[in-house]
Parts: sequence; C-alpha cells; structure tokens
Amino acid sequence: MIERYELNKWLESFQTRMEDIHKAIKPNDIKASLQALSDAMQAPDFWSNTIEAKRVTKESSRLEKKLSTYVTLKSVFEDIKMLAEESKDDEELFELLEAEMTSFEKKMKAYEIEVLLSGPYDDHDVLLEIHPGAGGTESQDWADMLYRMYQRYAQRQGYKVELLDYLAGEEAGLKSVTIRIKGDYAYGYLKAEHGVHRLVRISPFDSNQRRHTSFASCEIMPELDDDVEIDIKDEDIKIDVYRSSGAGGQSVNTTDSAVRITHLKTNIVVTCQNERSQIKNRETAMKMLKAKLIQEEIKKQEIELKQLKGDQQSIGWGSQIRSYVFHPYQMVKDHRTDAETALIHDVMDGDIDVFINAYLKA
Repeated sequence: MIERYELNKWLESFQTRMEDIHKAIKPNDIKASLQALSDAMQAPDFWSNTIEAKRVTKESSRLEKKLSTYVTLKSVFEDIKMLAEESKDDEELFELLEAEMTSFEKKMKAYEIEVLLSGPYDDHDVLLEIHPGAGGTESQDWADMLYRMYQRYAQRQGYKVELLDYLAGEEAGLKSVTIRIKGDYAYGYLKAEHGVHRLVRISPFDSNQRRHTSFASCEIMPELDDDVEIDIKDEDIKIDVYRSSGAGGQSVNTTDSAVRITHLKTNIVVTCQNERSQIKNRETAMKMLKAKLIQEEIKKQEIELKQLKGDQQSIGWGSQIRSYVFHPYQMVKDHRTDAETALIHDVMDGDIDVFINAYLKA
C-alpha cells in the first residue's frame, strides 16, 4: 500500500530507475542496429546463407522485443505521472494509481533483470548436468532433489525440459543426469546455478537419524546454435556406442543407439541416449561437447577477470555456491551474494528467483 505522503518519493525512484535503464540499453543504438539488420534482410541473397540468415532474424527479434518493452514501460510511466496529478483530491483515482504503480513495479523489476542478461550466450537454451559428490546414496538422493528443483523452476518459467541422459543410483536418487532447458534467456538465468550445492539434513537412510552433509555439482552450459563454429577435429575425439540403460521401449534399449564422445585433449566426456536413432544421439552429443568446450573458455575468462579485479574468492566448478539446511534449522543461503530465505520447501519446489536475481545484480 502506498501512502500519499510517499507518492513523490515513489515517482522519483521510478524516474531514476527509468533513466538507468535508458543508459543501459541505449535505445538509439538499438534503433540503429535494427535498421542495419533490416537492411541486411532486404538483400536479395539474404537467405542464400541459411545459418547467417537465422542468426540475423533472431537478433532482430531480440532487439525489437527489448526496445518494445522499454517503449511500453516509458509510456506506462508517463500515464502514471499524469494519473498522479489527477488523483490529488480523488480517492478512487488514487486507488487506481496504487494498482497501476504496483503492476508497473513488477514489470520494471522483470525488465531490469532482463537488461542484465547481455552476455554473449544469455539468450541461448541451456544444458544442465547434475552429479552427486562422495557419499553414495545420500548424495545421489540429493542430486535427484536438485533435478526435481530445476524441473519445477523450468515449469514456473514456462520453459521446456528435455531429458538427454540419465543414470539411476543403486538404491535411490541418481548418479548423473543431463537435461536441455529451452526458453527465453534460459542460460542467462540458470548460469547462476553453476557450482557445488550443499545439503544438511537428518538422513532418511540412516536408522540412527543422524545429521548428514551431502554435496552435488551442477554444471550449466549454453546450447550453441549451428552458426557457432568450434573446431573439433576427428582425431581429437573418441566415439563409443552402447545400449541405452534408461527407461525406454521398442528399440531404445534393444539397439546400440546410445553415444559417448570423449574429447581426448581435455578428457571431457558427454553421453546421450534419449533418441532411438544413433545418428540423432550423436548430433546431440556433439552439441553437448561444443557447449562444454565453450563453458571451459567462459571459466578461463572468469578466472582471468577475477584475478584482474584482485578477487581471490574461488569460482566456477568445484566451488560451494549455496547451502540448503533442513536441520537443525531451515535456511537456504547463497555464499556468493548472501541472499537467503527460510522458505526451504518453496526453494525445493523451484522458487529460486531470489538467488538468481541476486547473482545477476551482483
């Protein structure tokens, strides 16, 4: 609820934030880029290079959406300022103003986060891998809990989830899982989840009901478009085919359709078994390998940047980014941003925006 005496403060805050957004996105630069892309699309031979044409049209669509949202927000803000003037002596109009400002605040927050997603791969789909740490059934069960959490998060975002590879644990949980998450800015949001996740709880597998600490690692990689070129030589990879071990019917588990690719120079291994066709599994596995190689480059750049900034905090793969404490109290805390919440069941049900937004703003 907004009090009348706070109205000017709210409007000034909105004004400052709109100005910050304007500086960040540079609308005139976007218009110039859109014009250049439009000129390119008008060329007679534009579709002669299908890959480049798709890249250009995708970029044009992304910029149009970013500019359109900004223009809409700016227009709504102008309407709010006019309504604020008209509602000075009118209670009904002031109630309408409150509703408009509440709605505007939500839209502005969402757009402010979207503006932060300006990395080279932020608008890409994402490949997500989860692996349990040491600890057998305990950590395998924890990895399965994280898998469910990310499925629920994707559902909340309206994203599509595709299972690419799954290896079940001996008693419970999973030994490894790889999924593709498709949706607007999927990698931009989920890159915040890259790292080691720690669980503290009373173990359901311990008859003495002792408290256990478990770890699982989450690897986040952007899925690359066909137009991204990465030189992978035939002599640098080893390809094995084998029979799928996951759930399936007909020919999924009866033929050697699963594919494992090992990158010999880096020892990176990827597997895919979700399709009946060995060819399709191989294509997907190659995409996964490219994504992992890109992720290695991103990690190197992050390390170099941290060193230049003088930040000695551990980063990337192998770092403990977040703790989930179920006992003796309930708390989820991100160690990079200090964002925390006691609503642990909401978090495990996919409500992780508080951590993602804090990471992006940081």
